[in-house]
Amino acid sequence: MTSGFQNKLGQGGFGTVYKGKLRNGHMVAVKMCNVSKANGQDFINEVATIGRIHHANVVRLIGFCVEGSKWALLYDFMPNGSLDKFVFLDQERSTLLSWDRLYKIALGVGRGIEYLHQGCDMQILHFDIKPHNILLDQNFNPKVSDFGLAKLYSTDKNTVTFTIARGTLGYIAPELFYQNIGGVSYKADVYSFGMLLLEMVGRRRNVKVHAEHSSQIYFSSWIYDKFHQEKDVEVRDATEDEKRLIKKMVIVALWCIQMKPTDRPSMSKALEMLEGDVELLAMPLKPTVHPMEISDEDRMSIPIGVPISSRNGMDAVALDGS
Repeated sequence: MTSGFQNKLGQGGFGTVYKGKLRNGHMVAVKMCNVSKANGQDFINEVATIGRIHHANVVRLIGFCVEGSKWALLYDFMPNGSLDKFVFLDQERSTLLSWDRLYKIALGVGRGIEYLHQGCDMQILHFDIKPHNILLDQNFNPKVSDFGLAKLYSTDKNTVTFTIARGTLGYIAPELFYQNIGGVSYKADVYSFGMLLLEMVGRRRNVKVHAEHSSQIYFSSWIYDKFHQEKDVEVRDATEDEKRLIKKMVIVALWCIQMKPTDRPSMSKALEMLEGDVELLAMPLKPTVHPMEISDEDRMSIPIGVPISSRNGMDAVALDGS
């Protein structure tokens, strides 16, 4: 199926992905998972649930295989790979997508997340929304992928409990660190979606320690000030219609990354805002929090390198990819 595991597509904390082909000629991505026997039953339960998911913007699980310590997941192969190589222009072989294409991808990702939250018999919280986990098919339709950190809950459960934070730094919602901000819920995925939107607009990673100007270290803060002061943000070769799309993505992103979960929209509301008229969108509060609002207990539990801010150390850049 995988020709001796020769065609490696990628690797992450949960396993290695290879390109393969089924006997009927269907191309697949085979993910060899690092799964211990202790959580094997949880793995089977999650696979059984995710296997019932059918949505245009969620990657399709074709099947799975368990043989001793070898655990494999089979997904549809996505020829355009992951979104990160089209967003982060510092990567080799980066391809610049049009603003209209990026906007449509953002809508697709939002619809996929909305389906996970509301469209299934169980509420599925992803907890690792980021460009690397958004796959693109031959027509650049986005597919939410990698459910290694996902958790399933009853649809009537408003908050969940965790002993440790889960996700990728730069995308993890602050309530997973700070207990006094609010309970952990689907709003954690909304936060990650907002950070993803800002990366798509800035075309740079949201965690990068170097910046040309100190005033632009935090992209979310910098761009908030620009829009709040009604200053023009120069975008190379963007039409007036594209500038409206960019402004809409930024405002929705700023709402999604509000520090308190209760201040963020649901995924359905975020989509409504993205699809609506930009002139009708109000600016949210500046996405930041005063360190004094965080308890000593929470502050002591913050991992080294994680700033006391919803801004997550995002570099500010011009919106032309430079």
